[in-house]
Amino acid sequence: MTSTPTAIAPETSDRPQSNGKPQRPPKNFWTSDIAIYLLLLALTVGAWQFSRMELFKAGDDTGYWIGVAGGVMMLILFSYPMRKHFAFARNWGQMKWWFWFHMALGIGGPWLILVHSTFRVGSLNAGVALYSMIIVALSGVVGRFIYRHVNKGLRGEAIGLEDLQKFAGMHKDDARSRLSFAPEVEARLKAFEQVQLEAKAGWGTYFLQVVWLPVQRMRAYRDCDAALSKPLSALAKSQKWSREDRIKHRRRARKLVRSYLDAVVGVAQFTAYERLFALWHVAHIPFVYLLVISAVVHVIAVHAY
Repeated sequence: MTSTPTAIAPETSDRPQSNGKPQRPPKNFWTSDIAIYLLLLALTVGAWQFSRMELFKAGDDTGYWIGVAGGVMMLILFSYPMRKHFAFARNWGQMKWWFWFHMALGIGGPWLILVHSTFRVGSLNAGVALYSMIIVALSGVVGRFIYRHVNKGLRGEAIGLEDLQKFAGMHKDDARSRLSFAPEVEARLKAFEQVQLEAKAGWGTYFLQVVWLPVQRMRAYRDCDAALSKPLSALAKSQKWSREDRIKHRRRARKLVRSYLDAVVGVAQFTAYERLFALWHVAHIPFVYLLVISAVVHVIAVHAY
């Protein structure tokens, strides 16, 4: 029976352990992110189509109470920062669930306000309130995207990369790499890591790491994948692999390369997203205040006139 080469035989049980638990490479969050953004798009289109049916007007009883429901949901949103920053609220449940509650209200409240408005602006104060809400909602979507990257944490990312280095045998303390059968691939991965993790700090670097680094990662993966062909063919010939063995080992080698590149990108991008999150927070807060003031003025105007 043909033995599996150590270079491309990653098994879960062989993964390095930290505190008794296997460490895995950072997860890819793009799938869940895209699903949420598509949901937001669908809800917006649905609100638009609903408003075209002209079942009510913003000023009648139905429109009024839809607006009240949306406004109350927006008001309850402030319970999340209270839970984060006030000592008396520190024991009000886990932050994870508060964050999801905050997200649900941040979607439902603006959606009800859109339905209430029927996508029409009847007065200046209503227009300011509506557009302030739209800006805050869009800002929240951007903030969530950045938060997801920051919330993975530098410690978690660093552990993932170090463990993956050991798992691949590419850590500085290891004498032999699992990719030693493909030295060109090994060299490309180490060069990619060195360039990205030693990049000079600055806003230009942060921008490139967020926008351009994923493209560089795809290029690096493509080059590594191409460089795997020749050494894998030689290995297959020397060990007399079947067609199924060739496919299996190539898949494993690709997975190892892909995971390694993902780990490097995760570590390199962390500081960039952390700085962007701080910048987003500074820009987000003034719009929240504007929304609160304009909403109060709108409510007073509606009841006064």
